[in-house]
Amino acid sequence: MILNTANIGGWGTLPFFREDLPAIEDALARDDRQILPPRDQVFAALELTPPEQTRVVILGQDPYPTPGHAHGLAFSAAADVRPLPRSLSNIYKEMQDDLGASPQDADLRFLARQGVLLLNSVLTVPAGEAHGHKRLGWQSLTAQILARLSDAPRAFLLWGKPAQAAAARSLTGSGHLKLETAHPSPLSARKGFFGSRPFSRTNTWLQSRGHPPINWIPAEAI
Repeated sequence: MILNTANIGGWGTLPFFREDLPAIEDALARDDRQILPPRDQVFAALELTPPEQTRVVILGQDPYPTPGHAHGLAFSAAADVRPLPRSLSNIYKEMQDDLGASPQDADLRFLARQGVLLLNSVLTVPAGEAHGHKRLGWQSLTAQILARLSDAPRAFLLWGKPAQAAAARSLTGSGHLKLETAHPSPLSARKGFFGSRPFSRTNTWLQSRGHPPINWIPAEAI
């Protein structure tokens, strides 16, 4: 399986694409299971949010394993997905409590276009097998992206121990906003994610630095 990297802009200079991606593509080509998301969407997060435009990073784990859900951005899903994935439903509950409203569907691409990098640590998954590609080697890309984004202060929403550990290993520099809470999964959301107010806190930090806030909620949902 050859993945399209033509539109990833500045991310394409990362060593991963030269040194690691060919082996991953070979492994995907040998995997006879259905692979999610579709191959033209695997790098959608990088295509929509170039490094120079990235202001906020939200780290996920791997794509939704249900066919028709994943489209290349962490926590996001196709607009017609109903019911909402459970973690995303909890994200929207916290957004409702924090900001008073939440988006009307599962598609978060409007955030990516504002500089919110919705990055999964693993970019592919076999249909129906969560974490089925966790040993494929994708994590080296996450590490290189975090290192690349260490060059200037940014906001990092680190939900759950895997995201926090990845940032601890690879994120350097000073001045970042790092919001570390429990994951929004139904198994852990009540252990510190609910009530953490990550969206308003991120906007307060951005505005304190003279940057515009993120519009977390599309105008039609307000």
